[in-house]
Amino acid sequence: MTERKHTLPDRTLDRRTYLTATATVGATMLAGCSGGSGEGGNGGGNGDGGNGSGGDEFLSEEPNYDGWFESVDNYEGTLDRRNADSVTIEVGAGDGLSFAPPAMAVSSDTTIVWEWTGEGGQHNVSADGGEFESETTADSGHTFERTLSAGTYKYACTPHEAIGMKGAIVVE
Repeated sequence: MTERKHTLPDRTLDRRTYLTATATVGATMLAGCSGGSGEGGNGGGNGDGGNGSGGDEFLSEEPNYDGWFESVDNYEGTLDRRNADSVTIEVGAGDGLSFAPPAMAVSSDTTIVWEWTGEGGQHNVSADGGEFESETTADSGHTFERTLSAGTYKYACTPHEAIGMKGAIVVE
C-alpha cells in the first residue's frame, strides 16, 4: 500500500493579497452600513449620533477652517447636527488616528461627547485656542463632554496632530 502525503497550500499572504482582501472586506462592511433612513445608528436623526455615513447631511456652505483639514484623511465636509440634543465624536476612529466625524455643526445647547475607541494609543482632545483640553488616555469608553457657546472650535489630539488627527465643531 502506498502512503499518500497531503500538503496544504502555502497560507502566507503577501502584502498585495492582504491589502486586496482587507479592501474587499472593508468595502463590503461599508456597503452594509451606508444605507438607512437617518434614524438610529451612527449619525441618525435622534440626537445621539453623528459619526456614521447613512443619512448624513452636510452644511450647504462650508465654514472657512483656514487649511485645518488639509492633512485629515476622513474629512468630507461639516455634518449638520444643529437639531441634536447631544452628539458623539469617536476618538481613535478608523485607523485609530482619527476623529469621527472630523467636523460637525451643532447648536449652542448641544452636549458634545468625545468617546475613546481604545484604538491608536493614547489620545486627548485639545482645542486649538485653549478653550478646553481632556486628559490623555487610551481607555476604551472614556468620555469627555462639553457644551460650547457660539463659535468655531478647532481641536486636535496633541500626540497625533502632526499626522492629521484633527477636528472642528461649529456652534451656532
